[in-house]
Amino acid sequence: MSPLIEAKGLSRRFVKRLDLAGKIAARLGADIHEEVVHAVDTVDLSVMPGEVVGLVGESGCGKSTLGRMIAGILPPTEGTVLLDGQDIAKLSGPERRDAALAIQMIFQDPFASLNPRMRVEQIVGEAPLVHGLTDRAGLSDYVDDIMTKVGLDPSMKRRYPHQFSGGQRQRIGIARALAVRPRFLVCDEAIAALDVSIQAQVLNLFMDLREEFNLTYLFISHDLSVVEHIADRIVIMYLGRVVESAPTEALFADPQHPYTQALLAEVPRLDQRNRAFTPISGEIPSPLSPPPGCHFHPRCPHVLDSCKTTAPNLVQRQDGWDIRCHLHPGG
Repeated sequence: MSPLIEAKGLSRRFVKRLDLAGKIAARLGADIHEEVVHAVDTVDLSVMPGEVVGLVGESGCGKSTLGRMIAGILPPTEGTVLLDGQDIAKLSGPERRDAALAIQMIFQDPFASLNPRMRVEQIVGEAPLVHGLTDRAGLSDYVDDIMTKVGLDPSMKRRYPHQFSGGQRQRIGIARALAVRPRFLVCDEAIAALDVSIQAQVLNLFMDLREEFNLTYLFISHDLSVVEHIADRIVIMYLGRVVESAPTEALFADPQHPYTQALLAEVPRLDQRNRAFTPISGEIPSPLSPPPGCHFHPRCPHVLDSCKTTAPNLVQRQDGWDIRCHLHPGG
């Protein structure tokens, strides 16, 4: 089976240009230069049809930027995104439109991502009407059907987003994505802004929709305890790089990378009530000036001399486990 979505060598850098005053100061000899944020650094990622991949890392590691590049919202500085083996950037005409509809994104803030001036029936029904998935005569029934599938009462379709709760607004965002019949959903912290009681409901909805519509997910989160319940495979990112990838059950049973071990040690568990909490030492370095060698070495308890100078390779093992670390052979 070939991947549905494949990212090859994706990188994204954000450059803060000098303003006029800065350019003049630089010409006069001031130590001022353009700032470059290395948000994503040469990431390879593949997602098989029907798979749920959890993308996990601390805030600022680049996971949301990676998701936006895969969804086509941000253009990559380098690298390509493939859909069914085809480079999306090289598609044109109807093929480009079909690829754009096939990949949809669900955002973290269910209020900021919805137009407050549009009613729900417009939010959900606008795209399928424009792209010919339904006609104006059948639009009302089409919206009713989508709202029912995400657990919303169709009688509320004339309301505005502010008239709904947070969980309901997130369901509206899910309905908007489903309305164009996608194959792949990028869920960017899709439950992080919700109450814990509502998170479970939305997670169950995602799993039900996966079965009903044969969907594939990239589920982005900073919370491993949430991803554990939904993902088939987990990818760990740190400062723009993938450091480990493995099947969910195997990763939780025996994490290999020191960063993954530290993340899992922070997950609360009922069988470890009296365990002393030990956070990861230090702060995540600035993406403006990432450390040389392994990006994690300033915080790693097992750092080697080679970690400080040489960036480890991402080694792909035969058991489906990928790891980027000098502590493991080939890293």
